[in-house]
Amino acid sequence: MEKITEKLILEKGSPKTNALEQIKTLNLSKLGLKLQDLPVRLLSRLQSLERWDLSGNRLQEFPKSLRLPALRFLDLSDNQMEDVTSLESLSSLEEVKMEDNLYITVRTWPLVLYRIAVLIDGLLPNLRIYNGKDVSTTANHLRFVYTENLRTRIIAVWEKNFCLPDPITAEKMSTLEKNFVNTARHQVKFGPNSVSDFTKWKVEILAKEYLHSLTEPKKEPESNECTDTKESCEVSTLTKRKQTALEVDTSISLTPLKKLRVEPPASPVTDSPRKSSLRLKPQTSTQMNSIRMSPRHTGQAPSTPTKGKMRAETPRRASKVQQTKEDKAEVKQKDGVSKKDLKAAELQRDADVQPTVMSCSKTQPVCLKPLHVLQCHSRQDSSEDFITQLWACAFQPLPNSTGSGGGSRLVATCGGESICVIDCETGMVMKKYKVPGEEFFSLAWSTVLMSRGAGASAQHCSILAAGGKRGLVKLIHPRNNVAYGEFRASRKAVSALRFNHHQGNFLFTGSYDNKIIMWDIGGVDSQYTYKVVQLLVLEISASPLHICLPPASPGSHLLAACDDGLYCFNTQLDAKNTTKSRPKDMEITFPIYEKEDKDDDYHTIDGLSFLTDDIVASKNYQHCSIYLWSWSRTKAQRPNKKNRMVCAVVLTELQWANTDIPYLALNTCPGQAYIVCGDDKGRLWTYHVSSLHKNSFQTGKPILPTEVLDWPAPTSKGQSHARGPSINSVAMDPELNYLVALSDKNMVIVWKREQSS
Repeated sequence: MEKITEKLILEKGSPKTNALEQIKTLNLSKLGLKLQDLPVRLLSRLQSLERWDLSGNRLQEFPKSLRLPALRFLDLSDNQMEDVTSLESLSSLEEVKMEDNLYITVRTWPLVLYRIAVLIDGLLPNLRIYNGKDVSTTANHLRFVYTENLRTRIIAVWEKNFCLPDPITAEKMSTLEKNFVNTARHQVKFGPNSVSDFTKWKVEILAKEYLHSLTEPKKEPESNECTDTKESCEVSTLTKRKQTALEVDTSISLTPLKKLRVEPPASPVTDSPRKSSLRLKPQTSTQMNSIRMSPRHTGQAPSTPTKGKMRAETPRRASKVQQTKEDKAEVKQKDGVSKKDLKAAELQRDADVQPTVMSCSKTQPVCLKPLHVLQCHSRQDSSEDFITQLWACAFQPLPNSTGSGGGSRLVATCGGESICVIDCETGMVMKKYKVPGEEFFSLAWSTVLMSRGAGASAQHCSILAAGGKRGLVKLIHPRNNVAYGEFRASRKAVSALRFNHHQGNFLFTGSYDNKIIMWDIGGVDSQYTYKVVQLLVLEISASPLHICLPPASPGSHLLAACDDGLYCFNTQLDAKNTTKSRPKDMEITFPIYEKEDKDDDYHTIDGLSFLTDDIVASKNYQHCSIYLWSWSRTKAQRPNKKNRMVCAVVLTELQWANTDIPYLALNTCPGQAYIVCGDDKGRLWTYHVSSLHKNSFQTGKPILPTEVLDWPAPTSKGQSHARGPSINSVAMDPELNYLVALSDKNMVIVWKREQSS
C-alpha cells in the first residue's frame, strides 16, 4: 500500500498542476487503501475535485468529515463498503458506483431502489446515477411513498400506545420520546428486509418530528376558498393566449384581450425555413442617432407614445413628478410618516440598490445592431404568413459538469406549430420541430444526465421542453435531433415552463386550469428511456403567465406572475412538507394597486425576472413603469394572516412604454446588469442598471431607459415593413453578445453586440 501524499495526488491527478486546489480528476484505484489511509486534512484541499476513482481498494466506509463541494462523481466499486451513510458530507454527488461491494450487494433491482430512495431522501439530494442507471425519478417517487407509509404507521403506533403527559414537563417528554421512538423502531416495518436498518433510521427521525409537532403551537390555517369544478376529459378549446380577430371563441373569456393587428404586408415575401428572407435596410448615421435615445449622451428624453385619444379618461396619465409628490403626500397623511422616517426609508432604499450597481460596475453599456430578421415559424412554410404569433425564446445553456462557461449562440424559439433552434451569428435555422395542430406557448432549456451504460460515466446533455394549447409537454434533445418523449401536464393549455437550474430534472408547468405543477422528469439513457413523476401541485386563482425561481434558493420558493397578481409558494421538498397540494405562502402587492379604478386594473403581472439574487424586475402592461424591488426584504415581511398579502419593497421604477397591449414580457441579463422589454411598436427598451446615476434612485422619478432600440424596418423585394409589431418576448445570452426578440407577426429579430474599438 502506497502512502497518500501531496506528491502522489499531484502525480495521479489532472490537470497537471502544482496546486491541489486546481485538481479536477483523481485516480487512487487499486492501492489497497483503508479508511485510516485517507488523510482528511490533505484531501480537504481538493476543493475543485469533480471526479474521484477509489475502486479496487479495501474501504469499509468513507471519511465522514471529508467535504468536497465540487465532487460530482465517485467510484467506490470493488471495496468492502458496509454502509452508504458515510457519504452524507458529499452533498453535490450526482453519480456513485458501488458495484462489487459484498456487504451492500442486493439481489434484485427493486431492492436497490428502496436503498437509493432512502439515500436521496436523507443524504445525497443531487444523486442521479447509481451504478450506471438513472435512479432519480423512481427513487424520488419511492421517497414520497416510503415516507408517507412510514408516517402513517408511526401515527398508528402513537394512537394505540401513547398519549401526552399532563402536565407536560421536559423530563416526562424526554422519557416519552425515548419510549415512543424505541417502540416505533421495533413495530414499524415497511419494504424489504434488506433495508430494515435504513427503515429504522428513517422511523426514528419521523417519530421525533411527529412527537414535536404535537407539542409545538400550530400555525393558523389559511382561509382558502376553492370551488371544485368537474374537469373536462377533452383538450381545452383555448387556441391562443391572445385572441385574434380571425379566430374568436365567444365561449372563452380571456382577460385582458389583446388587440392584434392582422393586416397583410403590401407584397409577399419569399421565405426559406433555413435562412432569413427579410433584409435589413442599411441605416445612415442620422437614422442611428434617432434610434439611440440614451440620456447619457443626449439631454433629450425618449419620446414615449401617448394614448390620450384612446384613454383620455384614465387618471393615470398625469405627470410622473406630480404623481410621485401626491403619492408621498398621501402616504404621509395616511400613515403619519415623519420627514425623518421618510428620509431614512430613502437612504435604506439607496443602500439596497447600490451594492447591486457596484457588483456590476465592471460592465459597460453595449451597442446593439440588428443582424437578422427571420420568418421561420410560418404555417406550411408560407412566405405570406404574418399572422403566426411567436411566444417564447431562450438561449441554450452550455452543458458541463460545473455549470460554468460562457453563453451559447443557439437560441430556441416557439410559436404556431413549430419550435426552431437558430444560430444567432449565421441566421440559420439549425433544427426545426413541427407538431401539426399544436400551438406552442412556452419553452425552457435544462441540463440533465444521460447514462450510457456498460460502465461508462454519465454525461451532461442539454434538453428542451416545450408546451402549448394541447396541454402536452414535449421533451427534445436537439443535439441528436430527437424528440424523445412527451407527457400530459394539463387538460388545458400550458402557458409557462421553468426548470430548476440547480436540479435540472425538476420542471414546473403552469397551465390554464389555474395550476402550477412540479414534475421530476429524471434523466435519460442511451435508448432515451425516461420517466416523469408529479411531485407538487400549487393552486392559484388565475392563469399563470410567468414562473420565476430565486437564483440563490430555487428549491425553496417559487414566484408566479398571474393574470390577477403575483404569488409566492413554498416548494421545499423535505420530511416536514409532504403535502402534494399547496396554497400560496403570500401575495405580493405593488403601490400602483392603490390607483385602480373601473378602467384600470394593475393586477396582471405580465413581466417578471430576477436581475440579481435579490433584485426583481416586474411590470403590468397598463403601468408605464417597470418596478425594481427587493426579494429578500419583501419576503422578510410578515404577511397579513387573513389574505396573506405583503407589499413589495420597491427600490425604484424604470420608465417604460405607454400601451394597452398585455403580455409583452421583459427579461434580464444579470451578468451584464441589463433589463430589456419590448413594446407594441417593435421597439426594445433597454436599461443598463450599473450606468444609472446614483441619485436616480432617490429622486422618486421613473428612471429613463439607457437606450430605446427602434424597429429595424426590414425590407423584402424593396417593400419595407415600416410599422413595428408587438414584441412578445426577448432573450439574451449571458454575455449579451446577442439579443433575440419575437414579434406577434411571425418575425424573429436577432440583434448583435457591436464590439467597441
